[in-house]
Parts: sequence; C-alpha cells; structure tokens
Amino acid sequence: MSRTGGNGRKLVAERRVAPRAKAKAAAPKPASRKSGPAKPRSNNIVVRLITGLVSLIWRIIWGVTWRLGATLALIVALATGYFYTTLPPLDDLLDARARGSVTMMDAEGSVFAWRGETFGGAITTQTVSPHLRNAIIAVEDRGFYSHLGVSPRGIAGAIRSNLRAGRSALSGAGGSTITQQVAKLLCLGVPYDSAQWPSETAYEEDCRRGTVWRKIKEVPYAFALETKFSKDEILTIYMNRAFLGAGARGFEAAAQRYFGRSAAEVGPAEAAMLAGLLPAPSLLAPTRNLERAQARANVVIGLMADQGYLSQHEVAEARSYPATLSQQAEAQRGIHFADWLMQSGPSYLTRNTTEDVIMRTTFNPRIQTAIEDAVADVFKTRVRDGSQAEVAVVVMSADGAVRGMVGGRSPSVGGFNRATQAMRQTGSAFKPFLFAAALENGFEPFDIVEDAPLTINIPGSGPWSPRNYDNRFHGFVTLTEALSRSLNTPAVRISEAMGRAQVREVANKFGLHSDLAEGPALALGASEANLLEMTAAYAGILNGGSAVQPYGIEQLTLLGDSTPLFGASTGIGERVISERSAQVLTWMMTRVVAEGTGTRARLPGWQVAAKTGTTQASRDAWFIGFTADYVAGVWMGYDDNSPLTGVTGGGLPAEIWRETMERVHRGLSPRPLPMIEPERPVLEPPRSEAPVHPVPQAPAAQGGSSLDDAIRGILGSIFGGN
Repeated sequence: MSRTGGNGRKLVAERRVAPRAKAKAAAPKPASRKSGPAKPRSNNIVVRLITGLVSLIWRIIWGVTWRLGATLALIVALATGYFYTTLPPLDDLLDARARGSVTMMDAEGSVFAWRGETFGGAITTQTVSPHLRNAIIAVEDRGFYSHLGVSPRGIAGAIRSNLRAGRSALSGAGGSTITQQVAKLLCLGVPYDSAQWPSETAYEEDCRRGTVWRKIKEVPYAFALETKFSKDEILTIYMNRAFLGAGARGFEAAAQRYFGRSAAEVGPAEAAMLAGLLPAPSLLAPTRNLERAQARANVVIGLMADQGYLSQHEVAEARSYPATLSQQAEAQRGIHFADWLMQSGPSYLTRNTTEDVIMRTTFNPRIQTAIEDAVADVFKTRVRDGSQAEVAVVVMSADGAVRGMVGGRSPSVGGFNRATQAMRQTGSAFKPFLFAAALENGFEPFDIVEDAPLTINIPGSGPWSPRNYDNRFHGFVTLTEALSRSLNTPAVRISEAMGRAQVREVANKFGLHSDLAEGPALALGASEANLLEMTAAYAGILNGGSAVQPYGIEQLTLLGDSTPLFGASTGIGERVISERSAQVLTWMMTRVVAEGTGTRARLPGWQVAAKTGTTQASRDAWFIGFTADYVAGVWMGYDDNSPLTGVTGGGLPAEIWRETMERVHRGLSPRPLPMIEPERPVLEPPRSEAPVHPVPQAPAAQGGSSLDDAIRGILGSIFGGN
C-alpha cells in the first residue's frame, strides 16, 4: 500500500520479490533443416568477385526480362484491343471480294463457264459436310480447337523445317494456325484500295507476304479474332474466304465448280480433295491436273484417318473411289467462246464487274463438241506429227448467234483467241463480196469475162499483174466459173469495171470494218479480217442480204434479280444487197463445192454454199460456207505468219469444215438453201484456153440504149487486153 509522507513524496513499499536469477544461457538455435555442415564462405577474393558479378548480371537480366515481357504483353494487349475494335460483324467478313463473278449458261440453261471469282453463297460449320470440316482441320490445324490463336510450337517447327530445307526461316512452311490464316485472308483489316494496288491479285500477294513485321502483327490480330469470335465462327470465315483455284472463292464455290454439288453434300474423297487444294490451289486444281489432285487427296485421307475422323472402311472406300470432276468441269468446253464474251460484253458487267452476273448465251455444247472433235480428228489423222500449224473455227446461225468457237488447238483461259483476235489476209474468201457488188450493179452469173494476162499501173508502185494459183489463164469464163474456180484476173477486171469504192462499200456494210486495201488487189482479198467477222459476213448472204452483228449474249441479269439488264434476240441489221442478189450469189457459191475449189467440203444430202481462200505464199488458208441451218468458218495458218506446206483453203480447212458440219447436222433433216438458180442463156460464146481480147460484160442498164453499147465498148477497150 502506498502512502504520502509529509514532504509530499509517495511512500512506496519495496517489492517483496526475490531477485531474478541470472539469465540462463541462450538456448541453442534449432538445427538447420539441411543436413551437413554449412558451406564455409570462400575467402578467395577472385571467386567472390566472379560470384558477385554473375549475381549482378542475373539480377539485371531478370529485371530487364520481366520488364520487357511486361511491356510486350502490354503492347500485345493494346494491339489486340485495337484490332478487336476494328473487326466488323461476322456476316461482313464472309464475302469481301472486290470483283464479282460471271456465270455463263448455254442455250439450254446449263452452266458451262465461270469467270472472275465465284462465291457460291455463304456456308457455316453447321451447314457444310462434317467430312469437309474435319478434312480442313486435319490438314491445316489439328490443334485448332485447343490453342488461343497462335501455336509457338508450330511456328518453331516450321522455322526448323525451312532452315533444314535450305530456305530462309520464314520461307515455305509458316506454321500458321487457321486463325492466323484468317488474319492473312482479312489482310489484317487493311481493305483493298484500287489507288494503292494495281489489281486485287497484287493486293492479295502483298497480304500473303511472310515478312517478320507481318508475322508479328498477326499475333495480336489472331488474339483479337479469338476474342471476338468463337472457333466455329473463325472456321466459317476461313471456309468462305479461302481461294481454291479455277476462280472459286470459298468451299461452296469450289464444290460446285469441281463436283457440281454443294459443300454440304461432299463425301470423304471429295472433301479430302478440296482441303488438299489449300497449300497451292492453282497448282493442285483438279481441272489442271486431276491425277495430282487425287494424289494430294490421298495424303489428306491418311491425315483424317490418323486423327480419328475416318473409319477404316471409309478410308478404303475413299481410296478405292477417288473424287472425279463433274462432266461440265471435266469437259471445259467453250473456253474461247467465254473469253470472247468477256471481251466483247460491257466491261462493268464482265471484266470489271463488282456484281455477280448471270449470262444466258447462245452457246450450244453439242456444236462445240462437234467442232473440237472435228479439229482433233483432222490433226490426228491428216496433219504430220509435231506440226505447229494453228486453227480457228466459228459456227453460227444465220442471224449471227454464235453457237461454238475454237480459237486455237490448245485453249486456255485468257489465251490468244485466233477466231477473234488474229487479223489475217482473207485471200479469195473475200470474193463473194466482190460478186455481191457485181450482182447489185447488174452483172449476171452467166456474163462472160476474160481470164487473160492483165497489167495495171499502180501510182507509186509501178505495174502490177495478177495471176491464178495454177499459173494458167483460162480464156472466156462466166462469172460463176470465175468464182467457183477462184480465178484472179476476172475478179480484178470486174472490180475495176465497177469501181473499187463499190466493192469496199458492200464489204464494209457486211461487217468487214478493218481498213480495206485501196489498190486493185482489193478484189483478191489483200485486206485483213478476223474469222468471226468473215463468218458473220457470210451469214449476211445466207439470211438474204442483211448485215449481221455476231452476238453471244441472249440475256444478262444480276444474281438474285429477275429483270434482265439487257439482251439480244438477233444480230440482223440493215439490208446490204437485195434478196434476189443474195439468193443468186448463194447459188453461185454452191458451184464452188459442186465443181470448183471446195469439193472436199461436200455434205451428202445437203446443199452447201462456200468459198475457199488462200493468201500469197499460203500463209493463210480459209474455208467459209453454209447450209440452210448453220454458217461455219475455218482458218489455218502459223502464228509467226510463215507459209503453210501443201495447204490451201480447199484442202485441210475444207476437210475440217466438212468434219465439223457432218457432226453439227447429225439428227437434222436436210433443208434446201434459199437460192435462185438463174436461167442459162440460149447461146454461149465460144471458149478458148488461149488469151484473147474479148469485151467483158458491163453493168446492165435500164432501157438498153445506144449509150449502153458505147459504155460496153469503152470498158472492152480498157480491160480487154494487157
């Protein structure tokens, strides 16, 4: 108890506690968990310096590494977030073609050709065949459903494979996942700009370049895709945007293009072939090399089996019955015909279309097959092996509707079309237009003209003398004989008597629009034209004397629309010569086949009107003719304009024409040609093989006055001799 003393201080009793014992010795520390004696600290200053230096370097590396990693992770996250905000909705990513497509249908409504990039319609992982979905994953990314968009192991393996093959690290195999390939297909969100790239092809090539920077950018873009879309949606984008050769964009278009069926209907063998196209679609396309495509599909079938997508029975069946092309895809008919339509149609709906266009055409696959088979047969059986001679054939109706076309022996899409692009001298195939002008000017089929030496002085060129192919002169001949035997001197005499301007005018109106020769050689076909123009001009004779514009598009509509944008039902234009002149000329041309230079083109049971043509030094050989149903033109020559050996228009071209028309007319009943056989004069002047100086018939005039006789006398004095 405490008390207070008088001096104010507390009185505190002393504690009655015993003083503390001295602190016990400190308890020993528990033994270390590690057994064995502690490692003594080295007293070697060198060792201590090295150890300290290594520790410092490690701390620096670790500090830099985690900071750098954090920085990179932040950059990737920010880039991923940015790309995420730029990704449009799924539906906007399925078809982003800058160009549209043109689907061509024949006269019966069946598809025979495609141009541009065909889409075929959107598909999803739920609507396609499960075999196709599995084949894509087996080939391109077996871990697709487990990774986050990027596979470091796959990239490392691809780099190792490229280096072992002697390539650079990023050349060849890329190790990209399907998500990364979608990033490439989307060009990392960069849209196509025609002002920046010369073509969509150049744009896509730039998008596919495997540069280091582009590979780096693919990573956050792939993460953004994985964040924005589900795995099935990413695969859906891939299936719709992948290019699969032959102008097919997406697996739906490819299935229709190669197999004639939807992607929802393909079996294991077809699915394997489609998925096998992904590494090199243009090289592996079955339309280019079916055996190579089947071999690649066999590899894919093995991958599908290894990953459990196919049973042993399905594997055996797929390998026993590999995928084959549909009949239409295998035939590849009408390549030159389709190319012609793409060049002749309006560019905004053909070559440069941004829409999907459906084109109903005049194309007849039966006639096209007849042409191709005839050409193949003649070159196989009647042309020497190794010949580089080329050929072009056109078949059309009398109104100008083109039914079939061959522009060369080895057709290729976008290749040179000799039926429409080759401008060649026409030779004597031009002469029907000369005789058309003559008939319009009053000449008659049995009028007499002389085949004798003739020399004309051409200002600036000197004297010019035409001669016949056989180097002989035949004296007095009728106009019909001059045409059927393709005599040159009579043709020049008639042309000069009428005036070249009239011949040129008739030829122009019939559709020969190129610059026609100015000199007297005009009558002998010194001018150039292409086969399509010439065949259409002959169609003008068959239809009764009206000009013809060859056409191949009957109707053109946009996909999904029912109203056609435009079309044509005939190519017949303005009248050029009278119907009577056309029908008389037709009869005169029948004599070419019956008894003249075109006898090899006779068709038993059919009336045929035609004309042969052979240019100087046999550089070009023509045969163009018609029945009551069809007009066909044939040209032969070399691309380098070198002479043909032993070929004239009445030879191989006439045989190709006959072989073609025999096939074209199978199953048809013969019909007579629309022609008028003129009455022969009661008295015919004597004929002589020796050159004489007769007075040729002048154009008939109305009334038969004495002035007519005077004109005949003048013409006779000019053209009767040398």
